[in-house]
Amino acid sequence: MFSSVAHLARANPFNAPHLQLVHDGLAGPSSSPAGPPGAPRRPRKLAAAAVEEQYSCDYGSGRFFILCGLGGIISCGTTHTALVPLDLVKCRMQVDPQKYKGIFNGFSVTLKEDGVRGLAKGWAPTFLGYSMQGLCKFGFYEVFKVLYSNMLGEENAYLWRTSLYLAASASAEFFADIALAPMEAAKVRIQTQPGYANTLRDAAPKMYKEEGLKAFYKGVAPLWMRQIPYTMMKFACFERTVEALYKFVVPKPRSECSKAEQLVVTFVAGYIAGVFCAIVSHPADSVVSVLNKEKGSSASQVLQRLGFKGVWKGLFARIIMIGTLTALQWFIYDSVKVYFRLPRPPPPEMPESLKKKLGLTQ
Repeated sequence: MFSSVAHLARANPFNAPHLQLVHDGLAGPSSSPAGPPGAPRRPRKLAAAAVEEQYSCDYGSGRFFILCGLGGIISCGTTHTALVPLDLVKCRMQVDPQKYKGIFNGFSVTLKEDGVRGLAKGWAPTFLGYSMQGLCKFGFYEVFKVLYSNMLGEENAYLWRTSLYLAASASAEFFADIALAPMEAAKVRIQTQPGYANTLRDAAPKMYKEEGLKAFYKGVAPLWMRQIPYTMMKFACFERTVEALYKFVVPKPRSECSKAEQLVVTFVAGYIAGVFCAIVSHPADSVVSVLNKEKGSSASQVLQRLGFKGVWKGLFARIIMIGTLTALQWFIYDSVKVYFRLPRPPPPEMPESLKKKLGLTQ
């Protein structure tokens, strides 16, 4: 049991290339064997799962990127909208912690004041904003992953794959937040300012009249502070968790797993990634919620006023929300890929050219 835990710890997403090679037992002739004599390491080829299946398009083609963007729209738009009640209570806890003292108290107060319909406030900007964010987040992630992989070359892309995931996801989220910012600002106004507006049709013109375009984009910098670390963790942690699950937990190669079994692995890896995402991004999320409610405040002023303890208000609700959200998003996104028969490469393996350089092949 303890040896398994040690293996998982060494397989963390932040291993340096040399340490990763040592861990894989591929650092050179002096490396210790990966398993007991007579039980050679199970090979997992990069295209193993692709041999038996006919795909609807080539990996990295224009159609592939478009359908990945569609998968992002479906996965992000639907999941964020479904969790609007929890998001509403979480925002109110951050903005007015004296009134909304916890997640259950927050639901109780909201139901007393606004009724059941009140829990759906902000659904329209949530659906529109996060659909556009999903398009950019997932679609551009695939674009940047291919782009940066080609820039690095096959060997470096393998050795530095965690850094590749981090860079590609950060680049994608930069553009995704620009698409999200206007609807996020409207959503927070509707959810946290009673009497301000009940619908997007009411909120958007009122915001523009009061502050102009600045009202919609003043929260974009805090959004970057919240969403870029969140997305970097979401993608890098997910990719490496999937790799670890197939290596240490799943009892057979990915190529032998059914589509349903692969989607279960996707869901589990997504939830694990989501918990870390929530913790990493929560302080900035608190700042965004307060900033979009108040006029004339800056991110630094809000951060100073909230203090260290204040920025962690609502963390439990956010862990539940983001863990579930991230798991469902990855599950839906992967399901869309399965439905459209898109290429879904298995976890990466060391290129043959690198094995030859290290003297690992005859």
